[in-house]
Amino acid sequence: MKVIQNPIWLMSSAYEKLNQSELLEVAKASGAQGIDLCVFRKDGTREDHTATHLDYEGFGLDDAKVVLDRFNSAGLRLSLGAFENMIGGDEAERIKNQNHLLKLIRIAYLLGGDENDVKVGTFVGYNHTLGNEIDGFQKNLDEYKRVFSPIIQYAEDLGVTVVYENCPMEGWRSSRFSSTYNNLPAVLAARKLMYAMIPSKAHGEIYDPSHDIWQNVNPVDVIQAMDIERLKRVHVKTTKINYGKSRVEWGGMYPMQSVNPELAKEAGVSIPQHDWDRHHYTAMLPGFGGTDDMDWNAFVRVLHEREFSGPFEIENEAKNSKDTQNMGAINQGAKACINFLAPLLWDLNSDGYSYVNPKELVVQDKKDIPVLSIDQLL
Repeated sequence: MKVIQNPIWLMSSAYEKLNQSELLEVAKASGAQGIDLCVFRKDGTREDHTATHLDYEGFGLDDAKVVLDRFNSAGLRLSLGAFENMIGGDEAERIKNQNHLLKLIRIAYLLGGDENDVKVGTFVGYNHTLGNEIDGFQKNLDEYKRVFSPIIQYAEDLGVTVVYENCPMEGWRSSRFSSTYNNLPAVLAARKLMYAMIPSKAHGEIYDPSHDIWQNVNPVDVIQAMDIERLKRVHVKTTKINYGKSRVEWGGMYPMQSVNPELAKEAGVSIPQHDWDRHHYTAMLPGFGGTDDMDWNAFVRVLHEREFSGPFEIENEAKNSKDTQNMGAINQGAKACINFLAPLLWDLNSDGYSYVNPKELVVQDKKDIPVLSIDQLL
C-alpha cells in the first residue's frame, strides 16, 4: 500500500472572533498544516456560521500575493468556503449566494486554484417549493443542474475545483417543518447523480462522516462506494448517538416533530427544544471529551487503501469545545484532535508523530479577471 501522510487543517468557522492574523497564529500553535478559510457573506442571513476570514470585496492580484506570502510565512496552506443555499430559499438571498460563490471561485483562481490545491467549498441547498411537488427530489436535481452547470464550467475554465459538503443541514429550517433534508448532496446517491448530470472534474466533495453516523450509515461503506477521485477533503467531526427517551419515541429514521407543547406535555412525548435538536446525537471532536460512535482506525484505513492524500480538516462544532464560546476550550479541542489523529496519519520520527512533507504555496503568474455575476452565466 502506498505510504500516505495526510495534512491536518483547521476550518476557520470556530474562530469567528479572530482576525486572519490571529487565526494563523492559532493554527500554527495548534500544529495544523493549513486552514480552510470561511468567507461567509458579511451581509448574509446565517446565524450559526458567520466567520469571514478574507476581505473578498475588491480582491485583486496584489491581495493574492499578500495572502500567499502570509500563509507561506506561517507554513500553512489554504482553501476557501462559504456554505449557503444556492438553489432554494428567498430568491434575492439565493442570487446573492450564487454571486458570492462566483467571487470565491475567482479569488481561488488568483490564489493558484488547483495548482495550489485551493478549493472552494459550498453547499447546494434545497428548494422546498419544488421539493413539495411530485418528483420533488428530481426537480431539485434539475434545478441544481440548471444553476451549477455554468458555475462549474466557469470554475473549470479557471482551473478551480468546487467541493460540496454532505451536511443535510437538518436544523436549517424551523422544526415546525416536517423535513430535515435541506442540502441536496446530503447522501451519496445524490452526489453520484449530481456528477452524472455534470460530468466535469471541476467539482467534488468534502466528506464529513459525522453526518452519516446519525443517519445509521457506516462512513467506511461510503468511502468504499464513492468515486474516490471526487473526494478532496475530509471533515474531522464525529458524533455520539443519544439513546434516550426521544429516540425510543420517534425512532432513529425520522426526526422529532414539532407539536403543540401542551399536548406533548400531557402525552409525555419529547419534542425538539430547538431547530437542531431533532436527530438524537451530540457533535464531538475525536479524542476530546470521551468516546464517540465512529471507528476512526477503520475509516483512515479505507481512505489510505483508496490512496486519499488530501487534508483532514477539523470542523469544530463540539458541544464541549466550540459551543462553549471559550477560546481556551476551542484551542484545546483542536490540539487534542490533532494528537488523536497524528498516529493514524503521520510517520513516527525523532519528534514523535509529525507531518514531514510541507509544500509551499506558489505565487502564480495569473492575469486579473473581472468579477462575474450569475445573470451573466445563466
